[in-house]
Amino acid sequence: MTAQHRPTEIHLHQKTRVLELVYEDGTRHRLPCEFLRVYSPSAEVTGHGPGQEVLQLGKEDVTIDEIEPVGNYAVKLVFSDGHDTGIYDWDYLYRMGNDYDALWQRYLDRLAEAGHQRKA
Repeated sequence: MTAQHRPTEIHLHQKTRVLELVYEDGTRHRLPCEFLRVYSPSAEVTGHGPGQEVLQLGKEDVTIDEIEPVGNYAVKLVFSDGHDTGIYDWDYLYRMGNDYDALWQRYLDRLAEAGHQRKA
């Protein structure tokens, strides 16, 4: 399986808690650490099948401590809350960047439905 959207640059901005991905065609995605944490592709977050997703609460201040390459197709992100089991393949990260606005709104809606208020 060859990734179609491998980034040419990856920058972690610790101060703003944003992972920036730059692609050969000039596309640039800026994904907040909180967003990447709550949409981790790990079983802890996604569950073991459709409809089993686990809403992640209290991740507003999470940061990325390490970015570890996984072959030529992905990275493993190690978060400050200890979460480190998600493997983010290049195509998944690209889709997350393209769908950021809708996915972020879905997360905010799910938090509201659960009665959770995000810290500002």
